[in-house]
Amino acid sequence: MLIKIFSAAPVGIDAVPVTIEVHAVPGFDFTLVGLPDASVKESHERINAALTVNGMENLRRSFTINMAPADIKKEGSAFDLPLAIGMLAGAEKVKTKNLNAYMIMGELSLDGSLQPIRGALPIALCARKEGFKGLILPAANADEAAVVEGLEVYGLNDLMEVVHFLNGEPKDELNPDEPFAPTHVDTQSLFDELAFPSDLDFSDVRGQFKVRRAVEIAAAGGHNMIMIGPPGAGKSMIAKRIPSILPPLTLEEALETTKIHSIAGLTAKKGAKTALIVQRPFRSPHHTITDVALVGGGQNPHPGEISLAHNGVLFLDELPEYKRSVLEVLRQPLEDRHITVARTKETVDYPASFMLVAAMNPCPCGHYGENNPAHPCTCTPAQIHRYMSKISGPLLDRIDIQCEIEAVPYDQLRDAQPGESSATMRERVLRARAIQNERFKHSRLVHCNAMMTSKMVRQYCALDAECDRLLEFTMSRLGLSARAYDRILKVARTIADIEGASEIKKPHLLEAISYRSLDRSTWAG
Repeated sequence: MLIKIFSAAPVGIDAVPVTIEVHAVPGFDFTLVGLPDASVKESHERINAALTVNGMENLRRSFTINMAPADIKKEGSAFDLPLAIGMLAGAEKVKTKNLNAYMIMGELSLDGSLQPIRGALPIALCARKEGFKGLILPAANADEAAVVEGLEVYGLNDLMEVVHFLNGEPKDELNPDEPFAPTHVDTQSLFDELAFPSDLDFSDVRGQFKVRRAVEIAAAGGHNMIMIGPPGAGKSMIAKRIPSILPPLTLEEALETTKIHSIAGLTAKKGAKTALIVQRPFRSPHHTITDVALVGGGQNPHPGEISLAHNGVLFLDELPEYKRSVLEVLRQPLEDRHITVARTKETVDYPASFMLVAAMNPCPCGHYGENNPAHPCTCTPAQIHRYMSKISGPLLDRIDIQCEIEAVPYDQLRDAQPGESSATMRERVLRARAIQNERFKHSRLVHCNAMMTSKMVRQYCALDAECDRLLEFTMSRLGLSARAYDRILKVARTIADIEGASEIKKPHLLEAISYRSLDRSTWAG
């Protein structure tokens, strides 16, 4: 007897269909082929325990199971449920008439209860794409999968519920009239309900008007930025409030962001109730992070922090404390906005379009250049040079806005008047982004000024003769690269958008240049 069960395997941030073919004959053997990893092979023990607990241990069959296509590696415990259903169908314990209509995924506990899986949203999208009527998976993943319209999603609690559903039997023998009902999620209502403002607001920030202006420009154009200043100046406080002034996620961006977090297993964690991520991610990894954890990969590739920050902010505090090798792997994703992880048997692509925000001290003790007798700088020029040299020129060149931040004077701390709110700053950001949306409406890949190609820079960032001479002088005096030239123009274009100007004028260009004029040799004395 040959049975076919349909499931899926996550690849990158998507999923591909997997057909589980079960050949059952009288006997007591079990053979599993089709490139399963160790966790899939262990499923036999979990299935046997679940069947025994539920009184179905005596199947009296030899099973040969093939997981096709055989060239895709199957990993994880999410194949427990489809394998168990295939075995029960081969033993004539489950009717086969409904098996072709549903994709099935789920991890089995030893008592037969279903545990949450990773990648529920990509799997649901795969099921709809392949034309399945519905998807059967653990109840903990039902809301996430039900975001996909046009697919019946059944979130069930244990193996016996799945058997009853496929056999057309009542859900509960004590309540025979209670039907199985698909999970329904109103995506738009969920989107509106969860898209609440951040609890962190720029009104909490006292003073720092220059840095607030730089942050607003960065948010308006999607630019990378770095803040350099002494400890306690408010670098981390400001960075954590940047998502509060960014434009809200679109539904398309929310789905893509949720897919990445789903593949990483973050949406299925115990206590996670958000079926759809509707706020821009803010990721702040510790400086001890490895390069693999940052960019993604591993023996069985998974997305890293730069992909988890996709459509949001990646904040690197105390930037020089990160290993040089870790920082250098950021260079390619900052340019290409995606990361390709290549392994011997597998190559996957992860999106990585994030806004990099970094913060650092000007020296190891943090007080270089600070006019404060109570905290004099104790670092030697050699120590400062070593500290600053941890940030390579090519990486710094990819950071559009480089801003020095000073300690807040006491009178500003004492002032009870709150600073400008995030809502007010966000209004200006949204107006600037609306101009950019109109500008790039015919481009599928470019959504903000920071993403402009060199051709777009020439088209949308034209300078008059006076501005051209100014930029030529600046490039020559500061020894800036061709990449810096493009990035100055992109920032100037954003400043002009904030002001509602159709052309880049001299004040816009001067302000953009001021954010690229940091000289690391001055930091070293």
